[in-house]
Amino acid sequence: MTLLFVPKVEDDVDAKHIIWGGSIDTKAAGVQALLFSSHNLISRRSSMALGVLLLLCCATWVSATDYTVGDSSGWALNVDYSSWISGKSFVVGDKLVFKYSASQHNVETVNATAYNACSSSSPISTGNTGQTTITLDASGKHYFICGISNHCSQGMKLEVDVAESSSTSPSPPSSSTTNTTTPPSTTTTNNNSGAGSLSPVHATVAFMGLVVLKLGVF
Repeated sequence: MTLLFVPKVEDDVDAKHIIWGGSIDTKAAGVQALLFSSHNLISRRSSMALGVLLLLCCATWVSATDYTVGDSSGWALNVDYSSWISGKSFVVGDKLVFKYSASQHNVETVNATAYNACSSSSPISTGNTGQTTITLDASGKHYFICGISNHCSQGMKLEVDVAESSSTSPSPPSSSTTNTTTPPSTTTTNNNSGAGSLSPVHATVAFMGLVVLKLGVF
């Protein structure tokens, strides 16, 4: 007489063992455990990679610095901008904040030739709202003058040498200009110490990166 063994499957949320005639199929259980272990390893490594990426992005944000040109004197006549810029180091991503009287001055981004000649005939960009923020988005020298009357020849000119940051790649020298209509007296941002600032959003991203990284490790 031939005995026919009919397999029956019992679902177990932990291992899903297959029962053959009352005995555990250890091979099936081993494969299931191996797949589960591999899935955990991949998930852990993915979490670690995401955490590192978030921290690197946050580090890039933290490195940027806002400089108020002339500090409390702002962008005006009778200010020694050579002394103001002395000792400062600028990198790609930093911002220059020009605060001035819109009825008396402006901010023109020019090339080296126009800078040396104090010529405002063909500026690259012009700011005239009373507060102009310029992002130094490329390495190299950047030139700024006041194009009103003979203010440039009286000292309202600024040359900034920008170094490449570790998180950027080389590109042609340029700068982006943002004009705001907010009066200088209402703006409180004045970070010219050379240290990067961390906003609440960036702090949150950094915290998320640390949490994800910790979960990935453990």
